[in-house]
Amino acid sequence: MYSITIKDLAERFQLEDLTPEIDLEGKAMSSREVNRPALQLAGYYEHFDSDRVQLIGQVEHSYLMGLTLYKRRQVWKKLFSHHPPCIIICRGLSPFQEMETTLKSAIENDVPVFRTKAATTDFMRELISYLNYELAPRITMHGVLVDIYGEGVLIMGESGIGKSEAALELIRRGHRLVADDVVEIKRISDRELLGYGPEVIRHFIELRGIGILDARQLYGVEAIKTEQQIDMVISLEVWNPDKQYDRLGLNEKTMNILGNKVISYNIPIRPGRNLAVIAETAAINHRQKKMGYNAAKELGNRVMGNIARRRREIEENE
Repeated sequence: MYSITIKDLAERFQLEDLTPEIDLEGKAMSSREVNRPALQLAGYYEHFDSDRVQLIGQVEHSYLMGLTLYKRRQVWKKLFSHHPPCIIICRGLSPFQEMETTLKSAIENDVPVFRTKAATTDFMRELISYLNYELAPRITMHGVLVDIYGEGVLIMGESGIGKSEAALELIRRGHRLVADDVVEIKRISDRELLGYGPEVIRHFIELRGIGILDARQLYGVEAIKTEQQIDMVISLEVWNPDKQYDRLGLNEKTMNILGNKVISYNIPIRPGRNLAVIAETAAINHRQKKMGYNAAKELGNRVMGNIARRRREIEENE
């Protein structure tokens, strides 16, 4: 389970701290969800997840303003008693007349209260995006991640099979290196996996027989990229003459990474095969498929159409 500190959250969004008396050091949160406590302010606390950031927008503020002073104090007190990680008031809304008393209750319960001038919906969208990125499930995999024509290609295979050499050639052909040897992957959503290199070894390449190379220093900033969505996997393996390899590509294979299925190709390697060209072609072909064109299916349709035409010709001659 990953977490972020409340202090980092406040600094990231430049939030106004209404409870500076509360020490933010050590305070953290791990939920990627955000809640607008409309039902809770009305007194319904069943299924309430107190681990979420609580946002107060125009609707919640208006509802509270319609309550009596005593009732409003009780509503705030109960919300604070559930100890959410923090409460953020949006739209720069003015504190209530009795806010001093309310903030005292927040301090007693050790719940930070912030304020932002941003509109509630816009702020909520940015906050969720930030939390999804920072708190995403992640995994570390051995491989090379390269941006080829905008497609994130994760090249995998046994150590020494030629992954780094292929990445180096791809860089020379105008593509961009994201990570070599160690690729850290975050699951941002059901459809998005984001890959990047560990900060310590970012943009370095290990080339056997030569040593460590700095791709950014050798080829410039246009040759590197900090992070990239992973669109496909190329698994390199030593050529096995006894193994049957897919020659048509009609049945796509997938690899499961953090619960997401990613298109995967097994590429047999033997002397004379240009890995960079193969990876380039695979990326272009994958992009074509996403745009609705499948060369293997097109060939199949042509073959079937030719067979049907020959049958008609035979039937007509009979």
